[in-house]
Amino acid sequence: MASAHDGATAPTGPLDSDSSVPEPENASVLIVNDSGEYLLHLRDQVPGIWEPGAWSLLGGGREPGDRSLEETARRELWEEAGLVLPVLEPFRTEYAVGLDGATVPIQVFAARWNGDPEALHLTEGIMLRWFAPQIMSRLRMSPSTLDLVRAHAVGRPTGPRSAVPDPAALPRVRRPVPNTDRGTVPNVVGVHLYLENARGDLLLGLRHPDCAYAGETWHFLAGHCEQESAVACLVREAYEEAGLLIHPEDAELVHTVHLCDVPGTQPRLQLVFRVRRWEGQPVIREPDKCLAWRWWSPSALPEPIVAYTRTAVERLREGHRYTEMGWE
Repeated sequence: MASAHDGATAPTGPLDSDSSVPEPENASVLIVNDSGEYLLHLRDQVPGIWEPGAWSLLGGGREPGDRSLEETARRELWEEAGLVLPVLEPFRTEYAVGLDGATVPIQVFAARWNGDPEALHLTEGIMLRWFAPQIMSRLRMSPSTLDLVRAHAVGRPTGPRSAVPDPAALPRVRRPVPNTDRGTVPNVVGVHLYLENARGDLLLGLRHPDCAYAGETWHFLAGHCEQESAVACLVREAYEEAGLLIHPEDAELVHTVHLCDVPGTQPRLQLVFRVRRWEGQPVIREPDKCLAWRWWSPSALPEPIVAYTRTAVERLREGHRYTEMGWE
């Protein structure tokens, strides 16, 4: 789990196209939030590593099991900080000079994230912090890393972006939605993880009794979409709630429930995604929301269980992909 720059001197930046250099075997990630701040990693003050005590990007070297440099980047983000980012976009290739004088190419990816670095589980380095590009010249960091951030910042769209809602500030009750002349009513989008183990048992969670919805009831691992795609929400919730690492390309939409619990309340579109490959074992990461994770036979589901969870499982096993519930 080495950093992308371990054993290298300061990166030299892009090289001429006709330079003879090896293919990249290292990956780093530029992570930016909607305020235009970049996530930097303060490295350990330890002799023998590249730029000890400096601010740098998260990343590391390719390992034999990595199928691509994107997979290298994702693995390093997970191993160093427990961070799962649904979308990584190639930005450009940077070059460093190793301690032996050899040129070391580094594939740089760009990603967007709006989380709290303090909530991450950091396994390497001292800390993670958000910094605006205009103050980075006051930090101890490689000049080429600063140039890289500035180059990316110049290419970002300008103008304000809508802020990501704070889940703690959202209403915890389901309020009636007034009728309008046009009849247009927003629908809440929920995502649900349909995960079966090798025996075919289904993962369900027992919700905390203080939950605003379905306390002391078994339910899918689930969450509401914030300012993100449904699959991005699924990836985020799987890690936040149970410590499971899943990749977006492994998520398959297998059932949809269009639900209205009580006439006049806000409708909800519940998306159920099956994931056949994942990393990790389910653990309780949000004890204020979930008391236990258990594997259950789909033919012998526990009680009490959320009504639409049972219906979705039964309908899916019958081969149906869509269900409506609660509509008059």
